[in-house]
Amino acid sequence: MHIQRLRRLLVVDCADEFSSLVFRLRQAGWEVVVSTLDEAFKQPAEVGLIHLGPYRDDFTAPSQLVGRHPALWIAVVSPGDLLNSNLGPFIGEWFHDYHTLPLNLDLLQGVLGHALGIAMLRRPVRLGAEDGQLLGSTPAMCELRTLLAKLGPTESPVLIRGESGTGKELVAQALHRLSRRASEPFMAINCGAIPEHLIQSELFGHEKGAFTGAHQRKIGRIEAVDGGTLFLDEIGDLPLDLQSNLLRFLQEGQIERVGGSQPIRVNVRVLAATHVDLEQAVERGAFRLDLYYRLNVLQVYTSPLRERLADVPELARHFARLYAPEVNRRPRPFSEAALWTMCEHDWPGNVRELANRVRRGLVLAEGQLIEAEDLGFARTDVALRTDYSLEDYKLKAERQALSDVLLQYSQNLSRAAKALGVSRPTFYRLLNKHGIR
Repeated sequence: MHIQRLRRLLVVDCADEFSSLVFRLRQAGWEVVVSTLDEAFKQPAEVGLIHLGPYRDDFTAPSQLVGRHPALWIAVVSPGDLLNSNLGPFIGEWFHDYHTLPLNLDLLQGVLGHALGIAMLRRPVRLGAEDGQLLGSTPAMCELRTLLAKLGPTESPVLIRGESGTGKELVAQALHRLSRRASEPFMAINCGAIPEHLIQSELFGHEKGAFTGAHQRKIGRIEAVDGGTLFLDEIGDLPLDLQSNLLRFLQEGQIERVGGSQPIRVNVRVLAATHVDLEQAVERGAFRLDLYYRLNVLQVYTSPLRERLADVPELARHFARLYAPEVNRRPRPFSEAALWTMCEHDWPGNVRELANRVRRGLVLAEGQLIEAEDLGFARTDVALRTDYSLEDYKLKAERQALSDVLLQYSQNLSRAAKALGVSRPTFYRLLNKHGIR
């Protein structure tokens, strides 16, 4: 672990008050970046410090920064600002702590150190993944990312299979970003969402006068994504007559617009996804066997969430950060009861259901934590587990010990390891084990 990268401090709009302390904080091991609010969105940091004086009459801009930037934030205010009746609730909602002017180095370091310790505990697991959006550290997700790294650079069609809500479009986007076409267009089409009488024109385009209402030439989606990647979601819902046109395009690399007579060469990689059993659809005569073989050159399976429940806490925290600006609230953490309840739920709606429950929880939460009831779980589902194994207790005790020692020695991880009576490599291994980075 690189200690310096874990001590990044972002200072926003308080350069005058802060200039005399920057050198001394850097000597203490902080990597300090002084920034304007507009530039702050681009600066990575574990802890942020922002002067609220310029925004005492309108908190919109700082709330957008604090809501979108993953750092743990500390407000800097003048004593007079605290008389503003709106400032207290705003700081309480959005900030970890506050510090009054003039800045005192000793007091400030204590506040920053505590914030850093909390930020490290909340920090999501670094995946070492090819695609940061495919979150999760279970074997299923690790294997998926490894497979995508192999399939991405190829030009072959890929069939993505999995239940609704398991992230099939995210997989398609990852394959596109990993391909040589990454700088070219990516287009997703839900074959089940376009009316059957319009889908041929949508995919292949039409010439002026091809049918009633065709007042001008229309470029189809396949032609529009020339050079890039076309993702056909719910391919099993494609009508049979359109299946033959799609097959011809896959075989020949060219299309004809509706009402046209000239073939148009198009260079597109096709990815397809389905949640239905295409083999059964072929047996029923609802899906062409030759198209099935054309699409099923390479195959990817997205696991349902119930098969990787260990990823639920990480995903939930990700959605809390993602949707906090939407509901204009800070990204709250989850209570222990909420985490246990989520990890014991079957998730019939998969990741999409989890995202929607977290959005609900952010809106309804009244305290510092999101509770299970806020997520829409019945009270009878909320009781904490009583069937802890010895290993459960060991893991909980380990994490608590790490939390305590990081709060006390956040500025010196070597001292933190010594306080626990372990070597520094062992200490780093424990941080990795518990997802504390």
